[in-house]
Formats: sequence, structure tokens, C-alpha cells
Amino acid sequence: MITRPYLVSMARYNSWMNGKIYDAAGRLPAEEIARDRGAFFKSILGTLNHLLFADLVWMGRFKEGKSRVSDKTKLLHEELSALRGAREVLDAEICDWAAALDEAWLARTLTFRTLDGTAEFNFAAWMMVMHMFNHQTHHRGQITTLLTQAGEDVGPTDYIGMPGLKKM
Repeated sequence: MITRPYLVSMARYNSWMNGKIYDAAGRLPAEEIARDRGAFFKSILGTLNHLLFADLVWMGRFKEGKSRVSDKTKLLHEELSALRGAREVLDAEICDWAAALDEAWLARTLTFRTLDGTAEFNFAAWMMVMHMFNHQTHHRGQITTLLTQAGEDVGPTDYIGMPGLKKM
């Protein structure tokens, strides 16, 4: 099972990396961010929207017992500035939530339904939290590739390069 310090560090890493990819995306013209680049979610904007959408699903399940959003085919925000604002608010919420979690919550069984309501799943909560953080990392890797193809360098992305990380 994972622990609170792991969650706090992953939440910090998530926020740091999201800031880096939004900074890089912000250096591109809006049409380049929205351009279909052949990725699963088509564009940089589409993939950033998917990440926000998925995190809203999981944080809703974790905190309220149900998803906060339902229509995964719709862009939550069509402009990068609004999307970034929503991302920053959610990242702060994730950081606060991770810092307040306890071992009992992590050990409990999390029951949730698919967004279309056709299936129900039961998993250890700690596994689903790990899934959320792994999902973020996966799609940020895709976004980093798309940004690189557009001529923008995100810079270092390794956890060990995160500012403020205490070295042993």
C-alpha cells in the first residue's frame, strides 16, 4: 500500500509538471495548440482537456463518491488560459487532499461505476489513487511529445529534478 508522503510527493510532481507543460503550450499560438496532430485526443488542447477531465472524474469519486463530469467527448475549455486556470485550481485541491489522507482511507475499498453506468468496480482506494497519478504521467508524456514536435521544449521532466526535492 502507498503512504501519505508518497501521495504528497506525487501531487507536488503533478502540479510542477502541469505548470511546465502549460508554460510550453503557452508559448505556442492558439491554432498550434488546437491543431490535430494525430494523437489519441487529437491535439495538445484535447489531451490537456482529457487530463483535466479524468482528474475531475477521480477526485469526484474520491471525495464525493461520484464523478464531477460526464461527457468525455466535449472539451471542458477551448482556450488555454481558462483550461490552465481550472488545472491550477484542481492541482491545488489534489495537493491539499493528498496531505489530508490517512491510512484508513487508503486501505478502504472504493466502489465506482463507469461513466456510462454499465459496470461497477471495487478496488482498494490506494490502487485507484496510484492509477490517477500514473494516468497523469502517461498523458503528460504524450503532451511533451506533441509540444516537442511543435518546437517547444518542456525541459527536465524527471521526478528527481523537481525543485525543492530533499536529497538524502
